Amino acid sequence: MATSETDARAASAAGDQDEADTDVHSPGPCTGIPPYTLIIPAYNEEARIPRLLSELAGAKGEVLLICEGEDRTPFLISEFARANPGVCIRCDRRAGRLGKGGAILEGMRQARAPLVGYMDADASTSFPQMLELFALLNGADVVIGSRWIEGSVLVRQQGLGRRFESRVFNMIIRLVFGLPFKDTQCGAKVFKKAAIDAVIGQMVSTGFEFDVELLWRIANSGFRIREHPISWHDRGDSRVRGGDVLRMFSGLLRLRFSR
Repeated sequence: MATSETDARAASAAGDQDEADTDVHSPGPCTGIPPYTLIIPAYNEEARIPRLLSELAGAKGEVLLICEGEDRTPFLISEFARANPGVCIRCDRRAGRLGKGGAILEGMRQARAPLVGYMDADASTSFPQMLELFALLNGADVVIGSRWIEGSVLVRQQGLGRRFESRVFNMIIRLVFGLPFKDTQCGAKVFKKAAIDAVIGQMVSTGFEFDVELLWRIANSGFRIREHPISWHDRGDSRVRGGDVLRMFSGLLRLRFSR
């Protein structure tokens, strides 16, 4: 019986050590200034993150995941980091819920590169496509992926209801904020850090409405924003719910007419 209890304690200690290791930065490649910082908000993503991690082997920039929730996402990232010591990847674990926008803002504050981008953890837009967007920043200050302009490829579309909801939302945003873009909500966006630094102190949104506020503030600051077609694959299990859409609308209306 004593042996069994000792083994159990040892196993528990090993498990605790694994969890502790998930906060450790990758050694070596995270020194110096990386060519880009890629931010990925990750809230309980253990079921979806393996696909994205498989694309990150060989990444030359800084990959920063803001990890929220209580599942094994940080452990999976730690395993990937150990198996790929040449990749600068780290998981910033957060006990409280920051929200999508709050997580991205935190990543932007920590970003060390002159080019900064963010993407969804489900890899609905692939990592190679993100690299293509970064390459387009030589002709713009911001490049946003778009599912709704000519040249885009929807490998698997959202359901009809979500598509209708998306188009209505976009129409209202264009009218209220004067933004000309057809897709403000695609999770693939890249920036010159100067554009982020110019507006980050003004940002108030922390939810799914974050993208609209960020683009609005950057556009009003005189930076050039380019919309670029992407190939996009709906992975299902959307984190946006009906109540989130209402909160997005109310939050954006308060933001726009609070002055």
